[in-house]
Amino acid sequence: MDPQQLFRLTTQGVAEIFPGGADALAERLQKARASGQTLRVKLGVDPTRPDLHLGHTVCLRKLRQFQDAGHTAILLIGDFTAQIGDPTGKSEARPRLTPEEVEYNARTYLEQARLVLDFDTPGRLELRRNSEWLTGMNLNEIIGLLSAMSVAQMLAKEDFGERYTKGTPIYLHEFLYPLMQGYDSVALDADIELGGVDQKFNLLVGRDLQGRFKQKQQLGLVVPLLVGLDGVKKMSKSLDNYVGLTEDPLTMYSKLEKTPDALVENYFELLSELPISGLPTSARERQKLLALTVTGQFHSVEIAKQAQLDAINLTSEKGQGSDQVPVFAFTALAFPLPLAQLLKEAGLVESSSEGRRQIQNGGVRLNGQKLTDPKHTFVGLDELEGAVLQVGKKQFRRLVT
Repeated sequence: MDPQQLFRLTTQGVAEIFPGGADALAERLQKARASGQTLRVKLGVDPTRPDLHLGHTVCLRKLRQFQDAGHTAILLIGDFTAQIGDPTGKSEARPRLTPEEVEYNARTYLEQARLVLDFDTPGRLELRRNSEWLTGMNLNEIIGLLSAMSVAQMLAKEDFGERYTKGTPIYLHEFLYPLMQGYDSVALDADIELGGVDQKFNLLVGRDLQGRFKQKQQLGLVVPLLVGLDGVKKMSKSLDNYVGLTEDPLTMYSKLEKTPDALVENYFELLSELPISGLPTSARERQKLLALTVTGQFHSVEIAKQAQLDAINLTSEKGQGSDQVPVFAFTALAFPLPLAQLLKEAGLVESSSEGRRQIQNGGVRLNGQKLTDPKHTFVGLDELEGAVLQVGKKQFRRLVT
């Protein structure tokens, strides 16, 4: 990769590089290139949830850019620290996960990370787990880590400080988290560590510990947290403002083409490599290009284009979809079959009562025709076979026998 292109990509959408800013990163890249050495670029992730969304890919994409430039990408699975729980952003202690829960989440995390990172080319990815060095720590080594920071320094972490002021309990094992995550940088001899802006404290701890262990201290590169589709809060599955990495192409495209205008440029910056200066002037065309670009990253350009056609068809008056629409086999259901129940069984709503609300609110279509009677009932297979059932503008199911 051309050095100027690498520098543009690795700094695009970055919130902060510390210490020294972009100049420090440019200097470190230049020295590595001149000496023929590769930098060790670390991204640590705790597998606390099994499903990833686009918010998780902001750091993963940044790591891939360093991979493509020939540097060593280190994807660190925090299988040990996940059992402690990151206190960042929490007003109380996290519930502790079992080793079995962590292992299940780690497997699914890695499966989805393959959609972004190069796992296949030898030497491009170093996959590690921090249980390799943390599990075997003895009490003397743990005391040594604890002696690296004072209580006052820990309380300088915003989340701890707020909890202390409010009288919310802070448990001693939570103080171990940033120290152990920081020690990961020592164990891996990291040159650069990536993270979200909420991880800055932990990245700084890593720098401090590297200094104590007489290592060259890493640069921290932090990126913004991706705002969800609601345009207000960070992307989160629990807030239902997310785009999942394993969603079908049509659902992914349909969600992204409705991205709020105020977020479109930010999404391009954090989720693509397209220069902002080259984007269409039309707001609607920007939305469509964003949806096409991001969907193409996780499926293919051809499939993304087909999803675009499907979205047009499904939101038209005739509403005929294509084979890309997720299918639902309904033959096991008993007739007469209430529409609300069908919506629930097809996974388009959480419950039949929610289904009835969607119907009453005009959010349900069958082959593009709006169904507004909450008591609507189907009496046989023929009227459903091959039909496309739609809730809102984002969710579709093709009904098959």
